[in-house]
Amino acid sequence: MENTKKQSLNGVVVSDKMDKTRVVLVTRYEQHPKYKKYVKLQKRYKAHDATNTYKVGDKVRMEAIAPISRHKQFAIVEKLGHQDVEQYLKVRAQAHN
Repeated sequence: MENTKKQSLNGVVVSDKMDKTRVVLVTRYEQHPKYKKYVKLQKRYKAHDATNTYKVGDKVRMEAIAPISRHKQFAIVEKLGHQDVEQYLKVRAQAHN
């Protein structure tokens, strides 16, 4: 049995429109090197969901896997809870209009 530690990220599902793929928004805070202020950084990852069980707003944990496609290198492992993502989706929709 292997005892290797895989990269793990927590995030929120923001899109479930694709089959077996979910878009997960991961938010992290990083200190600015010069100003020492913490800045919020967000990145969207495509994650594999073989059973299509996770829906928009689900807080999930995903782990790194061997690449399934060009963009999918993570698989959703478990659901951690639920979060309201309406504000994020509204801002995203306005940016595209």
